[in-house]
Amino acid sequence: MRAVVTRVNSASVTIGGRVEGAINKGFLVLLGVGPRDDETVCDKLAEKICNLRIFEDENERMNLNLEQVGGALLVVSQFTLYADTSSRRPGFSHAAKPDLAVPLYERFMEQCRQRGFTVEHGQFGADMQVASVNDGPVTILFDTDKA
Repeated sequence: MRAVVTRVNSASVTIGGRVEGAINKGFLVLLGVGPRDDETVCDKLAEKICNLRIFEDENERMNLNLEQVGGALLVVSQFTLYADTSSRRPGFSHAAKPDLAVPLYERFMEQCRQRGFTVEHGQFGADMQVASVNDGPVTILFDTDKA
């Protein structure tokens, strides 16, 4: 799995002119699923992201996690994280097919909810407009194939 996690002051996802999900302080998570991913990989990634310490403490050091700042997550499916960019026109054959990707996308969100977080989301496969007010900016990349 691949994830782009951005620390935000606010973020939202709009589909067809209607806001489907929105958060204030927290993480905007763009989540991609690869063809070899499974529930174990998904659960480990959710645990890592939910415990990521990238919020500043009283000494202006990145030392606080999402729970400590009362943050939430906005999770948006992003198959393009698996783009093959060897040519000018990206190919997406390295992304998982929906029959694998959708259950793992949903499991990732459920794992975050089970840890007590509010999780907002987009709609898998929809044309979405994502807005965010990045904080920092701080953006962290995760690739479970390289972990």
